[in-house]
Amino acid sequence: MTELQTTETETLIAPGHLSAVTVHETANYLVPKVNGFHPPAPTVSLVIPVRNEARNIAWVLEQIADDVDEIILVDGDSTDATLITACSYRPDIRVVVQEGVGKGSALRTGFLASNCDIIVMMDADGSMSPQEIRHYVHFLCNGYDFVKGSRFIGGGGSLDITPFRRMGNRFLLGVFNALYDGELTDLCYGFCAFHRRYLEHLALTATGFEIEAEMTVRAMQAGLRIAEVPSLEMPRRAGKSNLHAIRDGWRVLDTVVAGRRREAHPPVVQTEVICAVTDSDVPATTAISVPAVKPPRLRRTIGSIGSTRIRKVMGEI
Repeated sequence: MTELQTTETETLIAPGHLSAVTVHETANYLVPKVNGFHPPAPTVSLVIPVRNEARNIAWVLEQIADDVDEIILVDGDSTDATLITACSYRPDIRVVVQEGVGKGSALRTGFLASNCDIIVMMDADGSMSPQEIRHYVHFLCNGYDFVKGSRFIGGGGSLDITPFRRMGNRFLLGVFNALYDGELTDLCYGFCAFHRRYLEHLALTATGFEIEAEMTVRAMQAGLRIAEVPSLEMPRRAGKSNLHAIRDGWRVLDTVVAGRRREAHPPVVQTEVICAVTDSDVPATTAISVPAVKPPRLRRTIGSIGSTRIRKVMGEI
C-alpha cells in the first residue's frame, strides 16, 4: 500500500499501483494539475428546495460562502414570505417554480435548471451547514464523481435524528449494502454533491424523499467513484418537517430493491461504432463496432483523510 500525504499530515491509503502524490491545501478548492498546469476551478450550483421556510431560509443564505457561483431556490408553492425573505438576503438568487409535487420533484427541477459544473443539494430548514460545501467540492475536484454526507462517521453526527428514524436508517442501509455490495455508512441523508455531467446517467425519477436513496443507487450502478464526508445534522431551526418516517421509509426500501431488480435484468444494448481504422489489409472505410458492456464489479478500498472516512470506488483494470 502507498500513502498519499497532505501538507497537514493527513493520509490517504491507496492501492500499491498508485504513486504517492503530494497535496497542497490552499484557500480555494484544490484542482490537480493536468499536463503541468492547473485547469480553471469548477463552478458550483447550490440547489435548495423550499416550501414555507421563511423562518429558516435567511440563516441558510447568510452562511453560503462566495465560492458558490449560483444559488437556485426551487419553490414548491410557498404561501408565506419565503421568497421575499430569500431575495432580500441574496438578490442574486435564482427562483425556479417546482414542477410536480414532492422533494424529489423539486430537486430534479433544480438540477435541470443549474448551469454550473458541480451541483450541490441541501435542505432549507437549517439542519445542514452551507460551510461544509467546500469539503464536498474538494473531493469532486480530486478524482471523485459523487460525494455524500454521512452523519455516522468520525467528525459527523446528528442532533435531530430520533431513535426510531436511526433504527430505520440502519435497516435500510443494511439492505442497500447487502444488495449492492456496498460499504456506505449513511443512506437517508440529503446533503450530496456531484458533477453535473453525470446527471443524465443518474436518470432520476423519484418524486419524494426517496430521491436521496435513488441517487446513491444510480451512482453505484453507473460506476461512479463515491466518497462519504462527515456532516453534522442540526435540529430544524423552526417549523415542522414534512418527513413521514414509515411512509417514506417504505418508499426508500422500494427504491433500493427496485434498483437491484433493474440491475439484474439490464436492457439489451446495441453495438456502437467507436472508431474507424486504416490498414493495408482493411479498407479505409471499414468501421469497427463493439457492444456496450456493463461496468465490471466495483472494488472499494478504504482509506482516511484526517477524521474523514472515505470509500473510493475503482474499476477493476
